[in-house]
Amino acid sequence: MTTSEHTETAGVHSLWRLRGYFRPHLRALSVMAAAALGAVGLTITIPLVTKAIIDGPIAERDLDALLPLGLLALGLGVLEAFLIWVRRWVQADAVLGLETEIRHDLYERLQALPMSFHTEWESGQLLSRATQDLSAIRRFAGFGLLFLVLNILQVTVVTGVLLHLYWPLGLVVAATALPVIWLSMRFEKRYVVVSRRVQDEQGDLATRAEEGAVGIRVIKSFGRSDHISRQYEAAAKLYATSMDKVRLSARFWTFLEVIPNLAVVIVLLMGAIGVGKGLLTPGELVAFITLLLSLVWPVASLGVILAMAQEAMTASARILEIFDTEPDIVGGTRRIDQPRGHLRFEAVDFAFPDSDESVLRGVDLDLAPGETVALVGATGSGKTVLTSLVPRLYDVTGGRVTIDGVDVRQLELGQLRSLVATAFEEPTLFSMSARENLTLGRDPDLDPASEAEIEQALEVAQAGFVHELPWGLDTRIGEQGMALSGGQRQRLALARAVLAQPKILILDDTLSALDVHTERLVEEALQRVLADTTGLIVAHRASTVLLADRVALLQDGRITHVGDHRELLATVPAYRDLLGSDADLPVLAHEEVGA
Repeated sequence: MTTSEHTETAGVHSLWRLRGYFRPHLRALSVMAAAALGAVGLTITIPLVTKAIIDGPIAERDLDALLPLGLLALGLGVLEAFLIWVRRWVQADAVLGLETEIRHDLYERLQALPMSFHTEWESGQLLSRATQDLSAIRRFAGFGLLFLVLNILQVTVVTGVLLHLYWPLGLVVAATALPVIWLSMRFEKRYVVVSRRVQDEQGDLATRAEEGAVGIRVIKSFGRSDHISRQYEAAAKLYATSMDKVRLSARFWTFLEVIPNLAVVIVLLMGAIGVGKGLLTPGELVAFITLLLSLVWPVASLGVILAMAQEAMTASARILEIFDTEPDIVGGTRRIDQPRGHLRFEAVDFAFPDSDESVLRGVDLDLAPGETVALVGATGSGKTVLTSLVPRLYDVTGGRVTIDGVDVRQLELGQLRSLVATAFEEPTLFSMSARENLTLGRDPDLDPASEAEIEQALEVAQAGFVHELPWGLDTRIGEQGMALSGGQRQRLALARAVLAQPKILILDDTLSALDVHTERLVEEALQRVLADTTGLIVAHRASTVLLADRVALLQDGRITHVGDHRELLATVPAYRDLLGSDADLPVLAHEEVGA
């Protein structure tokens, strides 16, 4: 099987697998199909009434018989227009509902897929599937599929009627089907390949556009706008592929336009001769030509419909690539009735997929309920990976992580991620209000956050600046929180984690963007929060270590030392080297606070 045949077969199979989305709309689709069939039937009937008018009342000059036949033709025309209106009205609701359901399920699937999937896939590829590919399926489902069936049916029935009216001319019309079928088969095989290339390149271009928008501050700060613009000119590749697609379509569509018009010319010539010889009546010739003209659009539109079909098939194949991805992180069935927050890492190993090198090797660490442990290590030692194993952003490849003695892989994901809250070094804020960003970690139906709890979380994170925004907590902070400083974003993210009221709080160097004064205030407030919460803190600065009861040193993927700050500072040179010249400062600060 060739590549094009394999791609085409996969596309047909993929489109067929989406048939389940049509079932809720079968009634509407049936009404739409019935209205369309009725309109096609009237399209064929009206020329036959016209034949009766010409060969009857007009030829015999019988004006009394002309009126009822004329009114019949008018009524049929009005009914045809009404059926077309019904078809379009029903079609809009059914097809848009179909697209909405697929888009909802696709987005839900993306949320369910693990971090390993999102790490491998470019965001632009996902975006193009959720927008352009779904639109391609909607267009074919609402227009192409219906008219592919109707046009084939109309061509078949009309050809039969033409053969019945005058078989020599009917044979001329039937003969035009042979080159159309042959060319359509060739067109399909080539178009499906180029269509897939265009859709993939559109995804790549969407990725570049998104990166340019998200990273605009970096681009402008380095004065590299022209350089990035030239990179976006990689659109020239998409342009070239799209032009190949256009040229292929243009040749096919031009041929389809020529065939029915050439048939009309031949029919006019032979029909006129037939009328002159008495083989045809004038009414039959008019009906014949009218019916033939009704085939011009079905034949000429075949190119557009086949192109839509190929785009829909490749789009469905691309979308099913996401639906067919099996998540490697699936929630268990166990729940902890009275969670205490006892966190343990037991001989934990971890390696990224398709990597032979382990990031973590035999990590053992025990955090008692309410205890806070600072995790210190060099850049790239695996600190962030270790913290990501707790809420199962990734899964261990060896050993296990437990909460209150239960392996996190056995817990329901919903409960696990309500027990664990993480504030990241690079916080993510969404294009919604400050309040919505803050309460993202609380289910508004099961456990809504009160105003007092919100204010307390803001106080802990020293994020009271939100009240100074134009509309306070209801101010939309914009995509990625770009209107805020790095420190403000970190404080909002920290307040969000605190407001979630987790049993285990993970801080991944969350205070790195704060000034010394604000950091001191936040740390003092966090000490009160961490008194009742198990805390795991990734620390790069000595001042952050003071929040912890113990310190764990991570070196080359292993926990090599565990103890308090003073002990490690005095006995472990590697620990002192990591903290640098700042190492002695917190000792004095801690003594002053204790005094």
